[in-house]
Amino acid sequence: MASSDLVLLQGGTLIDGTGAAPKPNTDLLFSGDCILGVGAEATQGAQTATAQGSALRTLDVTGRTVMPGLIDAHCHITFGEPSSNDELFFHRQPSTAMLLAAFNVPKLLRAGVTGFLDADCIFDLGPALRDGINAGIVEGPRMASGMNALLTSAGGTAGRLIPDSGTLGYAQVVGNRDEMVRLTRQQIKYGADWIKIHVTGSLPNQTGEATVWSLDELRAVTETAHALNTPVLAHCRSAYSTRLAAQAGVDLILHGSFMDEPALEAVVEAGAALAPTFTFLANLADYGAKVGAGTTQVDLFRGEIQATAAMMLRAHQAGVHLLCGSESGFSLTPYGHWHARELELFVSQIGLSPLEAITCATRNGALALRMQEGSVGVLAKGAAADVLVVDANPAVDVSVLGNRANLDYVFSRGVSVDLTAPWPTRDALPGEQVGLWSEQLLTRDRAEANESGATQ
Repeated sequence: MASSDLVLLQGGTLIDGTGAAPKPNTDLLFSGDCILGVGAEATQGAQTATAQGSALRTLDVTGRTVMPGLIDAHCHITFGEPSSNDELFFHRQPSTAMLLAAFNVPKLLRAGVTGFLDADCIFDLGPALRDGINAGIVEGPRMASGMNALLTSAGGTAGRLIPDSGTLGYAQVVGNRDEMVRLTRQQIKYGADWIKIHVTGSLPNQTGEATVWSLDELRAVTETAHALNTPVLAHCRSAYSTRLAAQAGVDLILHGSFMDEPALEAVVEAGAALAPTFTFLANLADYGAKVGAGTTQVDLFRGEIQATAAMMLRAHQAGVHLLCGSESGFSLTPYGHWHARELELFVSQIGLSPLEAITCATRNGALALRMQEGSVGVLAKGAAADVLVVDANPAVDVSVLGNRANLDYVFSRGVSVDLTAPWPTRDALPGEQVGLWSEQLLTRDRAEANESGATQ
């Protein structure tokens, strides 16, 4: 279907993404990447177009739900689903990483994701992929991109794998205020939509993640970026780091783990948005054992969700925008499978209604895409034509959005995505994965133990 075709979705129940109640038997008309009318205006517009001889594609979607496409505000499209930081940092070359990203990004469309933010990418590949999608070279959703995440020499979540200076994988290590300013400007020069800061990191002999930036250092980045009309987001997995990020003017805070009253007050006062990104933690806790993941952190991750969820509800009630992000891109969150699970967790853990969760995954996601609220993620006249037709009722149960079989149609920029093609599969690339000599130590006791004997 050409992007200029007129499309009328007729008779469906419409969820507009604003949190308003579903509207039964409501038509939607769009042409190219623009919604032309909703309800009676859509019906009249279709009749006028037909009378004037315009081509019109009418789809009877009676009994189904019409809603905006999902916006994943935290998706690592260039990571390639590694099972460890070792794989991520030492088993990816720029050329193969880009091939993998181009192979994987169409999966997002097939899962109902019509927009996403890749906040930090390996080898700074994100802007080139974004531009390739916009130019029609690669099939994919709307994309906003950061570049390498800014880290101090104390590191990030990969600990001592992060070098003391320079770049590795997704990380750019900054040593002083001048470097922070210079590299922020440089990233914007080369096409970054966002600047990302790793405010917390894993340090030896400390539990949880420590705050590894000062308020002055954070302001060096935010003030520089904002002067160049570029927003900033930050990885914060402690109450103190969340408060500092908000005070420094960070626009979008990822995780916001263990947020306390002072942190919440700072977020509300600053007008920052939050993307808690529970999906990775929940997948490891709930399903990690099924894929051989380590279980030592299961209780810790469950506890992080529980400790954070109540304050996220408080933030929502105070008017803070919550965004849905899946952190897809790892072996525990492969592309195309878990983008909608964050909505389920917003309902089951935070306590939002299904419609409120849908708004977090649609209308609120305009921020992640750096688009004006109301211009994308909603079904309204003049908004972008990113539309799902769902053979189920997500206003009652948002989990239906996690099952691709429930998606009858996905329209991205007004163009119908082919949902009938086989799911993309591939073989592993040479050297892509970590090769283990063994999963356990071959002690003499283990080697010589009989079938019923114990091993050590």
